[in-house]
This record gives sequence, structure tokens and C-alpha cells, in this order.
Amino acid sequence: MSTGDHDPRRQERRHERRHGDQMGTPRYLDPGDTVFSLWGRIIMARYRRIAAAATRHIIQRPLHIGVSARIFHPEAGAKGLRSKNLQYLEESIAQWVMSRDVLVFMIPTVNTDGLLHPSNIRLRDYARHLDGLVLQGGADVSPQSYAESPTRPEWSGDRARDMYELELLHEFVEAGKPVLGICRGCQLINVAFGGTLYQDIASDVPDAMAHVHDDYDRHRHEIAFPEGASLGRMLKMRSGQAMVNSIHHQAVKNLGRDMTVEARSVPDGMVEAIRYTKAPFVMGLQWHPEFHRAGGVELLDCTPILDNFLRVARETRF
Repeated sequence: MSTGDHDPRRQERRHERRHGDQMGTPRYLDPGDTVFSLWGRIIMARYRRIAAAATRHIIQRPLHIGVSARIFHPEAGAKGLRSKNLQYLEESIAQWVMSRDVLVFMIPTVNTDGLLHPSNIRLRDYARHLDGLVLQGGADVSPQSYAESPTRPEWSGDRARDMYELELLHEFVEAGKPVLGICRGCQLINVAFGGTLYQDIASDVPDAMAHVHDDYDRHRHEIAFPEGASLGRMLKMRSGQAMVNSIHHQAVKNLGRDMTVEARSVPDGMVEAIRYTKAPFVMGLQWHPEFHRAGGVELLDCTPILDNFLRVARETRF
């Protein structure tokens, strides 16, 4: 026997190796496990944890919804604030969207060549960082935007706002985000895809009923949903009619490409709602849903439309 066999340090190392071999594999592990199966389960456990955290973030972070701006152009000879370009939104539209606990952001026009405050921010950046777009009502769409001339000067519309909102709409559609157009916004969606408008319903369609009145949002009429219309299913109204407000003198004439009619007025058959069929949610309503009371019975409760819009916004937010 060599003297090395009696070396206490060598014997201790041998004991440690034997002891380590006995304790190296915990008894709770499956004897059939391999290094690869262990690592596979570790990776899957971490993936599930990351996925759960991401899901919580998706559910808990409030949606960020953009609303296009109305534009006040300077008045000739005006001084002070009225001599400046102003951008604003109507209070009711913001409150209607916020009623579902989402954050609302008015999207301003952008000017990358501004003399006072140039910026590299573009409307595309808003489409990338916001979850959906609402096109609010306001001034007429300019006939120039659908290759026509105004038949009367007062129907010239707001060409500057058209250009801003058309770009904004296309950026959100390209980003795969939902868009809801209201009144003017409905008309703009149709024009954006090559459609045209009646410049004035009373002049262009003499047999049509009055769609605008001094009563403003208290003026109303009935609408009906074509058979198979997705809007009718959304509102659980596969048949029958509903009452909506009516505050417009222009209306959809020729449908743009890939557009379908979702509602018509009764009895004159004017287009009251449209949908772009090549996107998850791009819909226009000719009436103002923000003026309808949630849960109301006299006027159509439009909450399901808002909820559907927001569900798609959540599904397409990333």
C-alpha cells in the first residue's frame, strides 16, 4: 500500500466525490429526466411567467385612443386668439370614449417644416403609439377631396382638415389599428377609399327627408340595417329599425372601394353607416352616437359599437 492512500486530504476528497455523487441528483426528480428535458421545462416555466406578466400588462394598461382635431381657421381681420389656428375637440365625443375607462388624446396636425418650432414627429408616430382613432364631426368634407368642385361657395368644406385627416386615417389603417368615423368622419372614410358625397342632400336628392334641422341633435329619424349587416349583429338588431339623431346636410353618394353599407335611413334610403371590409374595424356612422344616452330606449344605445371598437383596439395594440 502506498503512503498516498493514507493521506488524510486525499481520503477527504474521495469522500466528497462519493458524497457529491449521492447528493448531486435530488430524489424529487424523475429518474428518466435528461439535461434536455430539464432545460425544456425551465424555459417553458420562464416563458409562461413572461407571458403572464405581458397579459397582465395588456389587460391592466388603459387603452390610448386618439381623436382627430377640429380646426378653427383665423378669421379675417381678427385679433388675439381668433387670429391664430386653433385645434379642439367637442366635449361629448371625448366623454363618450372615456366612459369605457380609456385615455383620450387629441391628435394635432403636424408641420415638420415649422418656422418657429420644427419637429420630426409625424402622424405615423401617433398611429404607432396609439391604439385606435376616432374621426370626429365638424366642417364639410371639401368636394375637391373627391375630385369635384363645390356647387355653392358655402359647401367648399375644409380642405386643410381633409388632408390632415386623410393622412391620419391611412396611417392608422396601415398600422392595423381600428378607426371609427362619426358624421363627417363617416364621409371622410368613404372619400379616403375613392367614394363621393352628395354636397347637399336637399339639393341633390329632392325627395329625401330633412337630415338637418335647427333642432340640431334633437332632430332624429329611423334607420334600418341591411340583411347580414355586421352592425345589426353588433347591436343585436338583425331586423327592425332604430332611432338616431341627424345633424348633416352631406351624405355618402357613391361607395368607395371595398366599402359596404351597414345602415340606411328610413324611408329615403340614404346611407347612414359604412364599413371598410379589408380591415378588422374601420366603420363610419353618419349620426352622432356620443349624443345618445347609454342604456337609453328612445335613441339607439351605441355602447356596443364603442365596445367592439375598443375590443379590436386591445387585440391590435401591439
